Amino acid sequence: MTASTPKPQVDTSKPHPARVYDFLLGGKDNYQVDQEVGEKLPAEAKAAARQNRAFMQRAAAWLARSGVDQFLDIGTGIPTEPNLHQIVQGINPKARIVYTDNDPIVLRHAEALLISSPEGVTDYIQADVREPEVILEHARTLLDFSRPIALSLIALLHFIPEDQDPYGITDTLVGALPAGSYLVLSHAASDLFPELSARVTAEYAKGGITLGFRTRDGVTRFFDGLDLVAPGVVTATKWFKDTEAPEDEDCGLYAGVARIG
Repeated sequence: MTASTPKPQVDTSKPHPARVYDFLLGGKDNYQVDQEVGEKLPAEAKAAARQNRAFMQRAAAWLARSGVDQFLDIGTGIPTEPNLHQIVQGINPKARIVYTDNDPIVLRHAEALLISSPEGVTDYIQADVREPEVILEHARTLLDFSRPIALSLIALLHFIPEDQDPYGITDTLVGALPAGSYLVLSHAASDLFPELSARVTAEYAKGGITLGFRTRDGVTRFFDGLDLVAPGVVTATKWFKDTEAPEDEDCGLYAGVARIG
């Protein structure tokens, strides 16, 4: 984004998932409307935010160590260190990362905080996952779509209800990637702690945010036709590679990584 491009306005009249997530992680880049949602969520929501973040860090590190040096992260959220690019560029300084989110406040922080290593590239686009072709068009200007790319959809798709075609969106994104790419995904579960899920869904709904928590089968469906990396679709705390096992604790998130093609 150039200096002459007008800054999009942040709507502080209604909560936004990225800012509620920031609140749950203990951040300060949120507003009263976001805090009101976050404060009413059960304590487990903060644990889930932490567990989700830790899964992202483990998966990104494993992919970077496995030789993947291009990442398309959609639903980035407000930068919280260590960010994805810090993890992967710490392993491979030449890695290229494109971040995407639809909240203008994320853009403002991205410009200040998402600083690439000198050898690599870090870029940001404000866009909505519901318009995957817009994201792909921009990503093609920075990433080499003839080589493997890791597509990161972290705690995003449960904000896309069925009537907005989450599986079609994912298929469009995955279908644009070359063989050898990966899909990295985490998603809130509806079947692990049903009463808790219902409470979280209800509190978000009061703020005008519709959630679509899914069963394990529903989450696994996002990986249809792909080669799931062991241990498959598991709770986020159960997914780890080449690292010590995370603390064994209750977790209401499913997570998985799969190879494309």
